[in-house]
Amino acid sequence: MFKKPLAELLRPDTIEELVGVDLRGVDVRAPRSMILWGSPGCGKTSLARIISKNCNLETVAMSAVTSGSAQFKQVFDLAERGQRILLHVDEIHHLNKSQQDIFLPHIENGNIVLIGTTTENPSFELRPALLSRCKVVVFKRLSPDSLELLLKRTEKYIGRVLPLTNDARKAVCEMADGDGRYLLNMVEDLLANVAEAQEIDVNALPEILSKRTAIYDKHNDEHHNLISALHKSLRGSDVDAALYWFARMLRGGENPLYIARRLVRFAVEDIGLADPNALQQAIAAQQAYSFLGSPEGELAICQAVIYLATAPKSNAGYVAFKNAQKLAEITGSLPPPKHILNAPTKLMKELGYSRGYTYDPDTKDGFSGQNYFPDGVARRTLYTPAERGFEREIQKRLAYWAKLRTQKTGERN
Repeated sequence: MFKKPLAELLRPDTIEELVGVDLRGVDVRAPRSMILWGSPGCGKTSLARIISKNCNLETVAMSAVTSGSAQFKQVFDLAERGQRILLHVDEIHHLNKSQQDIFLPHIENGNIVLIGTTTENPSFELRPALLSRCKVVVFKRLSPDSLELLLKRTEKYIGRVLPLTNDARKAVCEMADGDGRYLLNMVEDLLANVAEAQEIDVNALPEILSKRTAIYDKHNDEHHNLISALHKSLRGSDVDAALYWFARMLRGGENPLYIARRLVRFAVEDIGLADPNALQQAIAAQQAYSFLGSPEGELAICQAVIYLATAPKSNAGYVAFKNAQKLAEITGSLPPPKHILNAPTKLMKELGYSRGYTYDPDTKDGFSGQNYFPDGVARRTLYTPAERGFEREIQKRLAYWAKLRTQKTGERN
């Protein structure tokens, strides 16, 4: 139908035509080196091309996927001969550390103005030395209003209104998932498969347009963002949000066992003994999924998500572990007190091993109150249970034992 893809035909020619982008501090006529970061189809390449048209610099466009150090050095040699160059490197996150380093002196002396585009988080993929020399411009997913604007531009270009009901029009924007290029590709499919007089409603869309695969890479920033969203929703006891992020990760192709492993960690870190059953539920979900597989086993993980989100929360065990680690580091290799050491030999008995030890179950209260810290290390409280869930019962026990210890030994916590 079109000589070129519709997304290319409607690519913005001026900075004013870019939609949904905050370009404060970007001068297209005198640009500085910058990294353009955002999801697919949000305008990164369009901005790079607009800058190349307006800055009066020789422009070289390269891809980090297909270009190597030798090709980049050819550009640098040209720049060193007095020709200042705007170098657009697409998918710049594919450059290795050595390749990134060769850019540094040329950006520093101004021979090269680098415009790097990437869908990956620059903080993780690019070296700090390169980032310090570049302005990072963040592109957000296009909003429904921005996508609607693209539809109107399309209608102006083709000279007619798209054959969509209002609900279908909104649904197409939702299916685009913030990607302007994908939206225009869907429009092409519609125009190619629908008669001009025919109007398409929401129910007819699935027959014409293929469902888009969720944008999700198990090795990139989205992977970490979504598991963080799930973890924090669980911690905030928002069961509905937790279920949503769980479903989003599954839809993106995440390994359910990875989610199950994180739920086990959450059970001990954020719930702990406030609900001892939380860990059992998480482990049971992992085992059930390993036994059943997908899709049946996913319901077991879903059940664990619900249980953990609605359980009382406490990080007291986590904090106690950190406190114990700090104390162990400070005290070094101090030995246990002799009275709690076994004395299997005559020599050890003569040295005082096990002397004075009291077997707690034989005492009236089942509690001797003896010291178990190394000699010279003052007793301290490492674990402070929260006043929630089962830890309230633990708190009562600890208070009872502390009272007995004071009565028996005069020692206070």
